Amino acid sequence: MGERIFDPSIRIIDNPLRKRGPGSRPFDAEGLATKRYAVIDKGVLTTWFLDLAAARQLNLKPTGHAARGTSGPPSPTTSNSYLEKGKVSVEELIGDIKSGLFITDLIGFGVNGVTGDYSRGASGFWIEKGKLAWPVSGITVAGNLKDMFLKMIPANDLQFKSSTNAPTVRIDGMTVAGS
Repeated sequence: MGERIFDPSIRIIDNPLRKRGPGSRPFDAEGLATKRYAVIDKGVLTTWFLDLAAARQLNLKPTGHAARGTSGPPSPTTSNSYLEKGKVSVEELIGDIKSGLFITDLIGFGVNGVTGDYSRGASGFWIEKGKLAWPVSGITVAGNLKDMFLKMIPANDLQFKSSTNAPTVRIDGMTVAGS
């Protein structure tokens, strides 16, 4: 916490008070008042999602992020989280890519929580000379989360459709494999 882990242009917000948001709530599952947090502000991690138990373990104040399932104790979770939109359009974001991949779907789960190594199946569209060229599937993308976070560039096309939202994001330098 307090360290820069994303590009300085990145802000990630958790806002349980967003009007008509699917994750909106004035109180968490432990009765604590909720509030809007910039979890990542100018690329810097500013807070953790903490329920009462997690806050006690870390000797920090709870953040009002407790949620309950049908059984078991509360646990920390998000509410209405989103990556703030950037300043460029999707067309500008991909316009200078000579050869690349525009991912629309990810398959599976492949993240090493210790090293940050990342590998997932993907499909989408191939980018040729700054334009979407043809559909692709059955490929794998790989990289390291720490490196990926530092290279993220968001477009200005953020739309709120669920409780977790993000605009189109460009990440340079990932490995692409497949046919």
